[in-house]
Amino acid sequence: MGSTYGKALRVTTWGESHGPALGAVVDGCPAGLEIDEALIQHDLDRRRVGQSKVTSPRNERDRVQILSGVFEGFTTGAPISLITYNADAESSKYDSIRDLFRPGHADYTYTMKYGRRDHRGGGRSSARETWGRVAAGAIARLLLKTVGTDVYAFTTQIGDIKSETFDRAEIDCNLVRAADHDASERMIAAIDHIKEIKDSLGGIVEVRADGVPVGLGEPTADKLDALIGQAMLSIPATKGVEIGHGFAAVSMRGSEHNDAFYPVEHGGVRTGTNHAGGTLGGLSNGEQVLARVAIKPTSSIARNQDTVDIHGNAQTILVEGRHDPCVVPRAVPVVEAMMCLVLADLLLQNRMSRATWDS
Repeated sequence: MGSTYGKALRVTTWGESHGPALGAVVDGCPAGLEIDEALIQHDLDRRRVGQSKVTSPRNERDRVQILSGVFEGFTTGAPISLITYNADAESSKYDSIRDLFRPGHADYTYTMKYGRRDHRGGGRSSARETWGRVAAGAIARLLLKTVGTDVYAFTTQIGDIKSETFDRAEIDCNLVRAADHDASERMIAAIDHIKEIKDSLGGIVEVRADGVPVGLGEPTADKLDALIGQAMLSIPATKGVEIGHGFAAVSMRGSEHNDAFYPVEHGGVRTGTNHAGGTLGGLSNGEQVLARVAIKPTSSIARNQDTVDIHGNAQTILVEGRHDPCVVPRAVPVVEAMMCLVLADLLLQNRMSRATWDS
């Protein structure tokens, strides 16, 4: 099912929304990396449901258990297996729509591809699957810290409300994980309103990576840009990705968009601007890697919608249950995790790119 990511650092996620457990297997992590389970749990808690009034009320603790690959606090080089157990799956709400295709969901396409589907919360297509991505991404984050790379993401837009300022310290101080306090209050109010009228909102998450070594990426098919795009578009509800200035670059001239070089001490090279978003020729150029991810409005809404059943008959569907009126705040740690996984995988691949390395 395409559930494995990466080449040198390989991550396979498994589990369904209403199954007994979820997990991930991380293979290829070098031995000797210090693993702090509390840091893994910290990232998982940021993704967890039931955190606030702007998320689903489903109550899952999402506690991580490390089953293998770590001994006395350090990785052994063996596959790292991570698991959590579902505790609050309420499947009865889905019984009445078992034979109906929910608009905006994977019900129809899964049925056509596999001839069957798990109707309980979407099964494998549910965003519950992202627990494994965030758990594995936390390990990738620890690996990146060994070379000084720092990855963080935040909400820049919900609905038509956009952030106008940036304060990193603000990100985890508000319910929507925006870096703009004033905008966050308007975003929360917008989510409250959309929840009252039984609808949903989408938005944009921006992710940044500082301290990325020069040269990460594998031209030509596995360019850094391409892998970021694939990673982000694999996240449920993602409908668009841009790197650097992205689509805005089409209205710029080459003389404006080109990032001019200048020398720095000890023989280094930097750019005066970062329109390219930290990549050149599909490789990291040492500047901040920057991407924006467009998240669609939550598909599950408690409104009557037109649909068809598995027999091809026209029907009306009302999707009840516990759903996020806006998934953007919980997408923030998932976007971070996927950026960490891409960069950590390429970091390990880069160690094999030269017979000798003297610079």
